[in-house]
Amino acid sequence: MTTKNSSDDGLILQGNCVDLMNDLPEASVDLIFADPPYNLQLEGDLMRPNSSRVDGVENDWDQFDSFQAYDEYTRDWLTAARRVLKPHGALWVIGSYHNIFRVGTILQDLGYWMLNDVVWRKTNPMPNFRGRRFTNAHETLIWCAKSKVSRYLFNYEAMKNLNEDLQMRSDWELPICTGRERLKKNGLKAHPTQKPETLLYRVILSSSEVGDTVLDPFFGTGTTGAVAKKMGRKFIGLEREEEYINIARERIKKVREISDEEKKLYSTPPKRSLPRIPFGRLIERGLLAPGTVLFDNRRRHSAKVRADGSLISADFRGSIHQVGAHVQKAPACNGWQFWNVEKGGELVSIDTYRQKLRAELH
Repeated sequence: MTTKNSSDDGLILQGNCVDLMNDLPEASVDLIFADPPYNLQLEGDLMRPNSSRVDGVENDWDQFDSFQAYDEYTRDWLTAARRVLKPHGALWVIGSYHNIFRVGTILQDLGYWMLNDVVWRKTNPMPNFRGRRFTNAHETLIWCAKSKVSRYLFNYEAMKNLNEDLQMRSDWELPICTGRERLKKNGLKAHPTQKPETLLYRVILSSSEVGDTVLDPFFGTGTTGAVAKKMGRKFIGLEREEEYINIARERIKKVREISDEEKKLYSTPPKRSLPRIPFGRLIERGLLAPGTVLFDNRRRHSAKVRADGSLISADFRGSIHQVGAHVQKAPACNGWQFWNVEKGGELVSIDTYRQKLRAELH
């Protein structure tokens, strides 16, 4: 059974995820986020100290007869997922200590290439009611490329900007899904393992671009689809339970489709993929004139701009990078970050002009 979402950018398919992925065109998706059954192996009810029952995962889709059965299932869906992934695509899979190590082994056996394991540290985890173990306060995500030679996408600068100009670490502190975000049906959780949108936002922003197709083979109540739609990505959701599909469809229908202009705000390509702007282009465009004096940010060094886009210092002539390295007596220099021009008594990085030209091209 196929259910078309109200958005032209989204598709929800009902059925077994392995069969559905095998029906999709080969090498057709850019990114996969998978939240498979954890095979929790729960025995008996879990009770709070006040004798109330914890609403945990008791659904049949999380039940497997043996570890061997779980491994076979995992191998099947990961094989199907690898077939539909583009050569330079990537996959994220999330799990707990019950299953993530088994999943990781199978990923490597199938030829996926490990990039990171990320610890999602829950700021508000469910307490350990029995007091026999540590409070389970994290889950693990594995991020991997389709193969060792994949030129996978990583929006490094976007992650750094998201983290106040510090490199994003592999331990993420995010709250679990609670409050108004937690979907309910008849006063109970609509899905026992609904993931927070903040988690999917970070995954999608880090590993995809606007217009990319994100596949979720365990769609549930549609968190991946909702976030993908908000961020200008296309999505394919695979889910066998009609009840979850109905909830997901209604949820995603309420998400406003962003305009083409707004999509530009969600586009965060890595610098290496941006168009190359030679320094001489700034002179050609009249943004800098021959004879303009450039300074480092402490005004210790200076050089003049020449008509051909080179610089000349007191005793050396070359590119912005070569002259920057020479005046510092350094082996190398990023001239775009080193040199500044004075405007109104303030120093302005020449990289500002490069970004202006790139924005025009974009």
